[in-house]
Amino acid sequence: MEIILASSSKYRKELLTKLGIKFKAISPDINEDIIKESKDIDFSQKAVKLATEKANAIYKNHPDSLVIGSDQICHNDNEIFSKSGSIDRSFEILTSLNGKTHYLTTAYCIKTANETITHTNITTLKMRKLSDLQIKNYLNLDKPIDCAGSYKLEQNGISLFESVQTDDYTAIIGLPIIQLGNDLSQLGISIPFH
Repeated sequence: MEIILASSSKYRKELLTKLGIKFKAISPDINEDIIKESKDIDFSQKAVKLATEKANAIYKNHPDSLVIGSDQICHNDNEIFSKSGSIDRSFEILTSLNGKTHYLTTAYCIKTANETITHTNITTLKMRKLSDLQIKNYLNLDKPIDCAGSYKLEQNGISLFESVQTDDYTAIIGLPIIQLGNDLSQLGISIPFH
């Protein structure tokens, strides 16, 4: 069975490669903003809905495949911190998160002809109190404008944090592959494949 990752994210592709399976990646075309701006569902539901919509968007054209959709929402109690797209906006985001606790809610959806499996991981992160100069220094190191929350925890972003609590550190990068590996094994996928 062909495995398709419904994503254009280089980070998710790298993570899925770690399971030692053969797959291809196809970018789904969905409007994420409608779901992220919805007022009637919580952050976990938004992440699952985004992951499911991505999987469904690819599955409808590849009904004989196993499709994995995934999404991540960086948020505090009432605000979502999306990819910044610029260093200036990243500075604003990190200043907003400075010294506070926030969350990364990462979800995936596995879609096959017979199954739809979803999983959610919530990581709790407490950022140290940083000076403007420390934030600017960090942004010059990692240039994390393509990351939710404007940091790369797997690189120099780890220096920003006082504590990180998670069941699966790969969820922080964008795809919780420990549980994903378990779910794929349950579906009969040999991991590692080689």
